[in-house]
Amino acid sequence: MYKEELSVISQAILNEIEGFEFYNLAANQAETSGTKEAFLELANEELKHADYLKALWKKLSDGHEVKIEDIVESGIDIPSPEIYRWDKVDKSSSSVAMSIFGIGMQMEKSSIDFYEEAKSKLSSQASKDLIDLLISWEKVHLNQFSNQYSLLKEDWWSEQGFAPF
Repeated sequence: MYKEELSVISQAILNEIEGFEFYNLAANQAETSGTKEAFLELANEELKHADYLKALWKKLSDGHEVKIEDIVESGIDIPSPEIYRWDKVDKSSSSVAMSIFGIGMQMEKSSIDFYEEAKSKLSSQASKDLIDLLISWEKVHLNQFSNQYSLLKEDWWSEQGFAPF
């Protein structure tokens, strides 16, 4: 009955687990505790999303109907744009941080594209609302990463002597 939804949620779980693993790796590469803390926060958020999606997958696979109200009442919120303390990211290792944010931006863009395409295949409004929620999660991260990347890029250009900017 929910074959397409289960397929989308299965891929969404994999996307979140990949994000969790990537941000854990980034945290392990961090040279300062502030940078490590920022990436661990991201990893933990990805894991929370994966856990939520697993519970949703179980409910749907058992044949239960899911309404958007169930999703909203579950306590899963779209993160605030201010959830991470990016001021703790060490700018002295801007090349590594820029690489991590650059890869993170590509991951988030890929997830958004995946969800947009998946949404077009779904028939129920509740499923489309769920996809919109997932897209919102990814857009918050993408915007945060883009902003931080831009700040780090300016610093990096300056360090390299590229900046008459």
